[in-house]
Amino acid sequence: MAEFKMPTLGADMTAGTLIGWLKEPGDQVNRGDIIAEVDTDKGVIEVEVFVDGVVEKLLIETGAEVPVGTTLAIINENGKSAEKVTALQKTETKKPIKEKRLRVSPSARKLAEKLGIDLQNVNGSGHGGRIQRKDVELAAQEKSAVAEVKTKPKDKALEKESFTRMRQAIAAAMARSKHEIPHYYLGTKIDMSRALDWLAEENANRSIKERIIYSVLLIKAVALALQQMPEFNAVWENDELKLIEKINVGTAISLRQGGLVAPALHDTNKQSLGDLMKNLRDLVSRTRAGTLRSSELSDSTITVTNLGEQSVETVFGVIYPPQVALVGFGKIYEDVSVINGRIKGCHKINASLAADHRASDGSRGAMLLAKIDKLLQEPEKL
Repeated sequence: MAEFKMPTLGADMTAGTLIGWLKEPGDQVNRGDIIAEVDTDKGVIEVEVFVDGVVEKLLIETGAEVPVGTTLAIINENGKSAEKVTALQKTETKKPIKEKRLRVSPSARKLAEKLGIDLQNVNGSGHGGRIQRKDVELAAQEKSAVAEVKTKPKDKALEKESFTRMRQAIAAAMARSKHEIPHYYLGTKIDMSRALDWLAEENANRSIKERIIYSVLLIKAVALALQQMPEFNAVWENDELKLIEKINVGTAISLRQGGLVAPALHDTNKQSLGDLMKNLRDLVSRTRAGTLRSSELSDSTITVTNLGEQSVETVFGVIYPPQVALVGFGKIYEDVSVINGRIKGCHKINASLAADHRASDGSRGAMLLAKIDKLLQEPEKL
C-alpha cells in the first residue's frame, strides 16, 4: 500500500483545499495520472499520483482544507480491485440493456442529432419513459446553461482575492529567502552574436510554428552548465546541501492578472531545442490558464528569469527556497567588442547569478557563468 499525500507546492505552502477527486476507489492509476485538484495560493493545481496501482480508499472529502503531508488516499500497488472490476462489469451490462430499451419519437431523435444531445442522458416524459421532442429541448436548455456558467467571467471580488493570496504567498517566500539565505551576486556580459546568427539560420529552415526563440538557448545553456556544476542544481534542507540528479529548470512566468510562477521544465538538459521550445510554449500557456501540475511546481532545481522583453538590462534575482541559485538575463543590446585591436559591433546580454553562500562560493559561481557563456558561443551544440 502507498499513501497519497497533500504535496508541498511552494516554499511557504502549509495547506491546500481539496477541490475534487478525479479518481474513485477501484480505479486503476498509473504514475503521472491526475488524481485530484487542489486550490492553493497560486491557483488550482492538478495533483499527480507517483505510483502505479489501484485507488483503495479516499480519506478526505472535497472542500476540506488539508495540511501539507496529510494522507489523502491509499493506493494499492499490488493490482486491480476485484470489487471495482465487478462494478464495471455491472455498469457495462446495464448500459446495453438501457440502450436496447430506449424509446424515442422520430422527431425527438432527429432534433437530438441536430442539437448534439446524447439521448442516453435524456429523461423521457412520455408513456413508458418515451423520449419526446420537449424532453430533448429541455436537455438542450440545460446543456446551454452549463456552458454559460463555464464561460462566465470570474467574479471581480474572487479575482481580487486570488491575486491577494498570490501576493501574500510570494511575499512570504521572498521574505523567507532574504531572511534565511545568505545571497551573493555575480554578473557578466555575454556576446550573443554567434548564437543569434546561428538561430536565424536555424529558424530559416523551420516552419513558423517550430521556430525557436533565443530564451530557449539561454535555458538550455544553463541546464548543460549545471551538469558540470552540480552544487547549483540542489536544495538546502535540514541544514545541508542536497544535490539533485535531475535538472529541472524553473522558468519564471508572469501572469496577466499579476503575480509570478516558476514551473519546471523537466529534464531540461536532455531535451532538444525543438522539444524545449514546444514544452516551454505549452508551459506558459497552461500557467496562464491555471492548469499546472503539482510536479511542475514542486520539482524545480534552479530558476531562470528573463526580463529582456521588459527592456531590463540586468536582473538581480531573489532565490526561491529551498533552491540555492537563480540565473537572470536582461535584454539583448548592441555593443562593441575589441578583438586583436579591432573594434567590432556585436549584440550582448547581461547575465547574473544569485547564489546561496552556504552552498557555493563566488569562484564557483564565476565558473558557472563562464560555462554558460562558453556554451552560448557554440549554439549548434546545445
